[in-house]
Amino acid sequence: MPERLASVAVYCGSNPGNSPAFTQAADSLGRMLAELDITLVYGGGHVGLMGAVADAVLAGGGRARGVITRALQAREVAHQGLTSLQVVDTMHERKAAMADAADGFIMLPGGYGTLDEFFEVLTWAQLGIHAKPCAILDAADFFAPLRAFVDAAVSAGFVQPAHRDMIIVDDDPARLLDRMAAWTPAPVSKWLDRAER
Repeated sequence: MPERLASVAVYCGSNPGNSPAFTQAADSLGRMLAELDITLVYGGGHVGLMGAVADAVLAGGGRARGVITRALQAREVAHQGLTSLQVVDTMHERKAAMADAADGFIMLPGGYGTLDEFFEVLTWAQLGIHAKPCAILDAADFFAPLRAFVDAAVSAGFVQPAHRDMIIVDDDPARLLDRMAAWTPAPVSKWLDRAER
């Protein structure tokens, strides 16, 4: 596994969702990260899919690094068995710390926060702020409507095809990680070129 995938940030729900397939995907990804000696970087919680992926990493003998806000820690949401837990003051600090610590990013099913975190790092890749792979583990075809939206944004002229294609999507954790390892950055947004002139 390339050194750039020594650690991967995982964004996912603090709830398990209504399908067992979601927890199974989180568990499978966690076990695969441990097997490949890739450190998990995530939001530090013990609940929902977040807890499932962290528990699977730890059960497999892997490393799990959590980043959580003081407010969430005070609500006793923090996982107590992690390799390390960084406590920060704000959500902005949390997202920045996770992005800095990761060599790539994976989104599993989740809600608003999950989408916010993933699309922020995806936008940074589009703008050339980082050159790290951004991937979706599409459990039970959960992200089919989101993929359709991105295709619609391409058709409407808001997203370049190259930037849509930089999102790696798979339903198998092993294949997803292999594809992330082979990923090469897309061209930086042409919008920046126009804006700088």
